[in-house]
Amino acid sequence: MTAREWKRLSEWPLMMAALAFLGAYAWTVLVRPTGASASVADLVMWGTWVLFAADFVARVLLADRRVHWLVRHLHELAMVVLPMFRPLRLLRLVTLLGVMQRSVGTAVRGQVVAYAAGATMLLLVISSLAMLDAERDAPESLIETFPEALWWSAVTVTTVGYGDFAPVTATGRLIAVGLMIAGIALLGVITATLASWLVERVGEQDEANQAATRAQVSELAAEIAALREELHHSNSR
Repeated sequence: MTAREWKRLSEWPLMMAALAFLGAYAWTVLVRPTGASASVADLVMWGTWVLFAADFVARVLLADRRVHWLVRHLHELAMVVLPMFRPLRLLRLVTLLGVMQRSVGTAVRGQVVAYAAGATMLLLVISSLAMLDAERDAPESLIETFPEALWWSAVTVTTVGYGDFAPVTATGRLIAVGLMIAGIALLGVITATLASWLVERVGEQDEANQAATRAQVSELAAEIAALREELHHSNSR
């Protein structure tokens, strides 16, 4: 089996595993289950970890240049090592939106916008859950509920930062740094996509104006040629 075949076969099972992990993680943070419920949530999270670890090992073994592949796929290793990163696998779902586009240019732009929107939503949910898990039991913490954590994530990812909520733990501050960097990157992607769209629209308008001008010049040239022909016939008489 080749690496491409393995990737195609494992894509959907791994996305479903990421969704299961996100659900179990959210259940653990928001509900804080005990007894059998807690055991089920732990089993789901450990099961997804095993699946992602097995996928990573298989892809390393199937790669033609293993060291080169490993260097280029460190984010895959992060999905295995850092559990909160695993739901990012769900971002591959938005590549299916490309078939809905009508041209190559719009497909690329639509895919970028879909990735940015999907990444923003996932970052908000994941960072809110992680921040609530890290902060709510800490002394002097102001982030004690999920709505408060979600509000903090929203103002942080948009680089607004009201300052009404702030992490007090080392883990919470690390999450904040990652979210701020991600927010700046997402804003850059959105800005670049919008600028590309505006440049394309201006180029299309310029091309339309130039085509209209060329048509008018051709009409004027034809009229001048006709007038010359008439003058020539008049002089000949």
